[in-house]
Amino acid sequence: MGGMDINPTASQIVLGTMDFGTRVGQDEAFAILDSFVGGGGVWLDTANCYSFWADPSGVGGASERVIGAWLRSRPGARNAVRIATKVRQNPLVPHSWPQSAEGLSAPAVRIGVEGSLGRLGVEHVDLLWAHAEDRTVPLEETVGALGELVTKGTALRVGAANHAAWRVERARSLAREQGVEPWTALQLRHSLVQPRPLIPLAEGGHRLMAEEDLDFAQSEGLTMWSYSSLMWGSYVRTDKPLPQTYDHPGTARVLSVLADVARESAATRNQVVLAWLMRQGIDPIVGVSRVEQIEEALDARHVRLDDEHLARFAEAR
Repeated sequence: MGGMDINPTASQIVLGTMDFGTRVGQDEAFAILDSFVGGGGVWLDTANCYSFWADPSGVGGASERVIGAWLRSRPGARNAVRIATKVRQNPLVPHSWPQSAEGLSAPAVRIGVEGSLGRLGVEHVDLLWAHAEDRTVPLEETVGALGELVTKGTALRVGAANHAAWRVERARSLAREQGVEPWTALQLRHSLVQPRPLIPLAEGGHRLMAEEDLDFAQSEGLTMWSYSSLMWGSYVRTDKPLPQTYDHPGTARVLSVLADVARESAATRNQVVLAWLMRQGIDPIVGVSRVEQIEEALDARHVRLDDEHLARFAEAR
């Protein structure tokens, strides 16, 4: 990593591997993983349900299998990366979601994680996410099941993706009562542009990060990851316009400031968005389909945004 000014405690780029084994073939996925690790990347983000909607089988597991194959083919790679996976959404019946989604009961959590470990070929994951809320199961039960996995060493940490802040705080309180590992990480959708308020997102299961979530994470010392941060390429690709829900005056203002800051910083628009997130202590998950894309994302660590940049973006938003 010679000479790179990377602070190991600073926010970092997380490699999103959702499309591995479906939209991204194994050879390309291996090249992306190699490039990510070669560039100093550490965290891989996957889920047991990735990507059931794009897989002819109708169930998830392809992404984890590709990561497992990569780990087997690269001696020492397991020590170079940290792996985060998720349980909750994998269909138990092919092509039947959300009807047959596994949920977050204690047996579902245990069985889901066993499947993930088998596909990944590892003895533990470094972070296990509850992928979304499951209000059909008592929160005490989910907290206990996840905590038990940490006690056993199967997961080193647990976190909540797409959960309301009050549910996470309740879960942390229940964990303390049960004497098990509390949830110490949050994962929510967040980017520089914002949809119109009170408009439902088109993407099922997505939950937007609110100011309250960031305040909660910073106050409690929780890790915060963001997903869909580059808006599926919409910042840079004319053939991928932003979803209709982002069509409002604030978006035009933000995109104008983004173009200016990118020019001033000699960076790409994507890199500025990632730098903006990291400046706030957020770890952005970046899903890529080509090696050049992960190289571009990793270079965002060198883009330095100051308070004046943040103020300009805040005013535009």
